[in-house]
Amino acid sequence: MRTLVARAISTSRLELLPLRLEHAEEMAAVLSDPALHTFIGGTPDTPDALRSRYQRMIAGSPDPGVSWLNWVIRLRDEACLTGTVQATVVPSDDGPVAEIAWVVGTPWQGRGIATEAARGLVAWLGRQPVPTVVAHIHPRHRASAAVATATGLTPTGERHEGEVRWRRSVSTRSG
Repeated sequence: MRTLVARAISTSRLELLPLRLEHAEEMAAVLSDPALHTFIGGTPDTPDALRSRYQRMIAGSPDPGVSWLNWVIRLRDEACLTGTVQATVVPSDDGPVAEIAWVVGTPWQGRGIATEAARGLVAWLGRQPVPTVVAHIHPRHRASAAVATATGLTPTGERHEGEVRWRRSVSTRSG
């Protein structure tokens, strides 16, 4: 499997921009609400801590067969960053598998941004081609379950570290 590189993805209202160090300052503010950590644990990062984390993410996986793909979500009409989407693509016997995740800052929640961003990401993955997409969602996180459902993922009944594994097989095409 070739290593994938994040490219800009455009949807009707959003631009998914490949992660850069310069995004850390604005994203630290976007992700500053402790409530965002209810299901994932931890606390909000400072701009410096986020910059350090972004530097590691941008450097990529130490495993050349694994692609770390990270984007910030830019809401075009408001010209601001609102969250992130990411995919970790790993090889498998059935073709590449992408584990995806999303987070949208509290002020922008409830507007369909996570769903639109996740759909854009899954469509982009299908063009790479990455036939299988999975997400791990806390069983009480109804908002993320709704995003997963709207993106075409279904719960598998499998658990990983207490989270439900959701899965979708996507049609792929070269390009």
